[in-house]
Amino acid sequence: MTLQSRATGALYGLALGDALGMPTQMLSRPDITSRYGPFLTGFQPAASDHPLAAGMPAGAVTDDTEQALLLARLLLDGKGRVDPAELARRLVAWEDDMRARGSLDLLGPSTKRAVELVLAGTPVDEVGRYGTTNGAAMRIAPVGIAVSVADPAELVDRVVEASNLTHNTGVALAGAAAVAAAVSAGVDGASVPEAVEVAVSAARSAAGRGHWVAAADVAERIVWATGLVRGLTEAQLCERVYALVGTSLATQESVPAAFAVLAAFPDDPWQAALLAASVGGDCDTIAAIAGAVGGACHGVDAFPADARETLVRVNPKLQLDATAAALLGLRARS
Repeated sequence: MTLQSRATGALYGLALGDALGMPTQMLSRPDITSRYGPFLTGFQPAASDHPLAAGMPAGAVTDDTEQALLLARLLLDGKGRVDPAELARRLVAWEDDMRARGSLDLLGPSTKRAVELVLAGTPVDEVGRYGTTNGAAMRIAPVGIAVSVADPAELVDRVVEASNLTHNTGVALAGAAAVAAAVSAGVDGASVPEAVEVAVSAARSAAGRGHWVAAADVAERIVWATGLVRGLTEAQLCERVYALVGTSLATQESVPAAFAVLAAFPDDPWQAALLAASVGGDCDTIAAIAGAVGGACHGVDAFPADARETLVRVNPKLQLDATAAALLGLRARS
């Protein structure tokens, strides 16, 4: 399997998981089962009463994919580096565009607060000190493609550089580092179990960065959550992740939830994404993370061709193949 297939698989996995979770995001697990059954089997349109995505067609992506690609473009424009002030400006422009399109899926709470502060003149190293939610983890996959985890300290440094504007807390940086490291390991040829081990190590390294907040340890929760789901059926897995691991915006819930689902189905990233999109709560982000890591480990062909075709048809501006190739160019120079 080629590096290109793995890198492209990471971006397709992210976008596919996001699109699967679009109609189920922020719904309760009981609500999902009443609407769609025990777990999703493919793309669905959002219901007319959906709190964020009403009217969106089956296969449409959300802020997870759009912000990940925004970060990818920033990395490419900066030749691998991220300028925090420019990130703030692009996030504001992105939200303005989303509003113009009539979307309710706007900046998350941590990102919104940080962007407003930095544009008002607050020092960059201070604006993200309360950012604990999963926005950094949801958009970090391009860093994992652009930077090899062969130098773990360098990878964590680059994660911090790309994240501390909005999420400069130990818990959020640990979650983002876990995702980036797992994606990077997958691009380098790691299996899912190997990538999970790399993720845990990176989360431990990043937990001491940024500002301390009271939150459960991300690395330990990944270890616990991946052990919690062994031997379960699909429906049992969804119920246990929803009830015990947690599926909220909190980094210490959603990131371990993504790794738990992926660890339960390490050889089938499409099935993992389907189940992650069925767990309730912030399940578009959970599925996007699971899909990105699974796609990096297994390559783009691990996802059904018809699902990829639907994704491209519904979202014609994504340019995932070209973006993955360009990010690999940065990796070769790093």
